[in-house]
Amino acid sequence: MFKKTFAALLLGSVLASGAVSAADYVIDQEGQHAFVNFKISHLGYSWLYGTFKDFDGTFSYDAAQPEASKVNVTLRTASLDSNHAERDKHLRSADFLNTSKHPKATFASTKVVSTGEGTADIVGDLTLNGVTKEVIIAAYFIGEGDDPWGGYRAGFEGTTTLQLSDFGIKANLGPASESVELTLAVEGVRK
Repeated sequence: MFKKTFAALLLGSVLASGAVSAADYVIDQEGQHAFVNFKISHLGYSWLYGTFKDFDGTFSYDAAQPEASKVNVTLRTASLDSNHAERDKHLRSADFLNTSKHPKATFASTKVVSTGEGTADIVGDLTLNGVTKEVIIAAYFIGEGDDPWGGYRAGFEGTTTLQLSDFGIKANLGPASESVELTLAVEGVRK
């Protein structure tokens, strides 16, 4: 009886310690070590690239249990920058992001599914332009370790493609421009 009880307690403590071993990180946007970039076809002739300059977020990560990871990001939509002031004004208008009515976009993960060595699908709810939809970010682990300032960092990159109409964006730039690809490169500092 004692052996069974001891074994159950030992197993319980191992499982419990694994559940709490995920480290929490703050995305280092302030140090410009994180980016949310976008790419969309311009009429099928070329690519338009841009970025969102103002966002913050957190994530938790444990290499031994990547499925226990969590991600939360808040992005200020008016921080959109495509390197052209008039175009940016139009992209911030009600034709696209309607930033005066919807100044923030958020992403909150609901689950993480490991897809291989250092890769995972991050499933979560994206709220953009007042619409919330489930999206999947295909992510890969870049690396982790000590930094020169006494901290500890971890970094990831992920991509997803959004259909503009799914988020209430009705502007029609032709069939080649119905979707936008987002690339998120984040480096976090462990709390």
